[in-house]
Amino acid sequence: MADQTDDLVTIPVDGIELEGELTLTDSATGLVVFAHGSGSSRKSPRNKFVAEMLETHDLGTLLFDLLTEKEDRTYETRFDIDRLTTRLLATTEWLRQREETRAMNLGYFGSSTGAAAALRAAARRGDDIGAVVSRGGRVDLASEQLPAVKAATLFIVGGADTDVLDLNREGLTELTCTKELEVIEDAGHLFEGPGELEEVADLAVAWFERALLDCG
Repeated sequence: MADQTDDLVTIPVDGIELEGELTLTDSATGLVVFAHGSGSSRKSPRNKFVAEMLETHDLGTLLFDLLTEKEDRTYETRFDIDRLTTRLLATTEWLRQREETRAMNLGYFGSSTGAAAALRAAARRGDDIGAVVSRGGRVDLASEQLPAVKAATLFIVGGADTDVLDLNREGLTELTCTKELEVIEDAGHLFEGPGELEEVADLAVAWFERALLDCG
């Protein structure tokens, strides 16, 4: 396995600094940026599990806080998708300014409201983003931007998460890019059942490997 570096980073955005964890290997050419859902953070155990799986397949990861601790205490701020999108776009630009990440193939992994921010940001960045994976995503909060997404996009939804599943099925029809919907049978919104999160990670790894590592 290639040598791996784990760095705590601070990302300057909107006059504040967001904290993050950037993990790279010497040979990684793809990097997945995580956008967590409302009420969560870069320390989300579910996202960290997926990130660790990606890292074992020579994909870099960035887990970072979309909001400061103070901002996250406000319910309305957690659902401020415009703000979350702006933060994700600024973080993407920050990666493009760093010598070790500027040339990497970028992807987004978004959960819940973070998936809406990921899709909106992907629509704005165009061909700069190679892939998006949404886990239990509130894709309806990005509905107007979905036709502009160029990145290969995978929606992963639990079969028991019926309301979100309906929203994802509807959102899938709005996408014009390479797209798929994977339903994990009987899983709820948090994929807490035996083997469910592992299945999410396996699907994400395969999607990002194909889109970020096989593209050049």
